[in-house]
Amino acid sequence: MVHLRIVVPERHADQAMDLLCAADSVLNVIRLSDLARRPDGVVIMCDVAREDASVVIADLKRLNIHREGSITLELIDTAISDVADRAEKHARGAPADAVVWEEVEARTNEQVELSGVFLTFMVLAALIATVGIYQDSAILIVGAMVVGPEFGPIAGLCVALVQRRRALALRSGIALAAGFPLAIGATFAATLAFRAVGLADSSFDQSSHSIANVIASPDFFAFFVAACAGAAGMLSLSTSKSGALIGVLISVTTIPAAANIGVTAAYGDGENFRGSVGQLAINLGAILVAGTATLTVQRQLYVRRLRRHELESAAA
Repeated sequence: MVHLRIVVPERHADQAMDLLCAADSVLNVIRLSDLARRPDGVVIMCDVAREDASVVIADLKRLNIHREGSITLELIDTAISDVADRAEKHARGAPADAVVWEEVEARTNEQVELSGVFLTFMVLAALIATVGIYQDSAILIVGAMVVGPEFGPIAGLCVALVQRRRALALRSGIALAAGFPLAIGATFAATLAFRAVGLADSSFDQSSHSIANVIASPDFFAFFVAACAGAAGMLSLSTSKSGALIGVLISVTTIPAAANIGVTAAYGDGENFRGSVGQLAINLGAILVAGTATLTVQRQLYVRRLRRHELESAAA
């Protein structure tokens, strides 16, 4: 279930109440007697089955409530009510499969900001991966993948492509364009520093380090895994399955590939440098394509649902 708190301009309050009360998937509709301030209007609260949340919000947006008032969403973990059970049965589909598009947009808007924290996480993840490459440590490589925040901007780019939001695409692209070069540069500098103080060998043979060798040798399976991870990541983001997202983060070698680019550049290893660049490009491209394709299918299902709802409302 999703809880909505709506501030409606007074002239639209009765329309909003009628709209909510007419929907079988909506319950606990409450209209407060005191008026809200900033924005001014009537406060209406209700709960709606997750499957129909975006459809109900689309109806409210037709009253321009999102421009003159406000609509706030809050997810409900538990609802103990036979009425709630009946409301969920009226909504087609399974709650676990439902996408609340407003929630997806809010999440991606949050995660694509080019901030100091984002850049710091990129650098720290790359440095952890660098040590993992030197020590041939799978644990450190996995740790670097989890720390890396790059999936947020990639997901934001997928959402922007599906919804044709140029501003979001630009912000996502800038975050990726700034984050990866900075991470690579930090890795390059760290490698030179490690060599200068004797912490790393003057020569580094990647063929004797299995993890580094895999990172620098992209193949079909690298693309396949990244595509599967991209689809899983988008499903995780859009359906609030955060546990699955952790698995996605440790499935693709974007951060390790970026770290290996810096390491191979510092050692002048052109062949493995090119292989690492290819690995990074394959991973980013596959995640973007698969994520966009997954989100496109989900969007089309939502559009069909919305159109069917509009036809049913018009017939009623």
